Amino acid sequence: MSDRLIQETIAQLVPHGARVLDLGCGDGALLAHLRATRGCQGYGIELDDAQVLACLKRGLDVLQFNLEEGLSMFADDSFDVVLQIDTLQHLRNAETMLRETARVGRSAIVAFPNFAHWPNRLRVLAGRMPVTKRLPYQWYDTPNIRVGTFADFEVLAQRLGLHVDDAFGLDEDGRRVRRWPNLLGATAVFKLTQR
Repeated sequence: MSDRLIQETIAQLVPHGARVLDLGCGDGALLAHLRATRGCQGYGIELDDAQVLACLKRGLDVLQFNLEEGLSMFADDSFDVVLQIDTLQHLRNAETMLRETARVGRSAIVAFPNFAHWPNRLRVLAGRMPVTKRLPYQWYDTPNIRVGTFADFEVLAQRLGLHVDDAFGLDEDGRRVRRWPNLLGATAVFKLTQR
């Protein structure tokens, strides 16, 4: 599944004209896409120097800092939508960042590789860690601090008092999976609001 397919699906969940905060925005491709196709405005947050430079070359507003430090510079409900696309698995304190995401945004969209996807399960049953399009690294060189599943995230969201407005998986071809997303989705996608 390409990043472009994930980007298109995420963009469809963001209201036109929304004020967006993109956490771990990378090179800013999604934020630029939202600006061009959905009339959105906002900021990206990125730590990597080269990625920040790529955002600036796209004409995006980007802040460079470590998300592990939190979002204290933003007031409550500063944004319509906060994005965490392929970010959560890189953070040491995922719970804190989800709380902060819910605090500064009226809604949130979270997407991450679903470790419970059936090819991953088969690989683990064979005694090996999975290496797939969505989890392309060997166990010893992955930037991921943690792996998560669709089902586990549902439990965490409930525990944190977040309402799941929409949830689905994306298969390896980028199609939405609503039936058995924990088994058939390579990517887990959640749209959340505070209760």
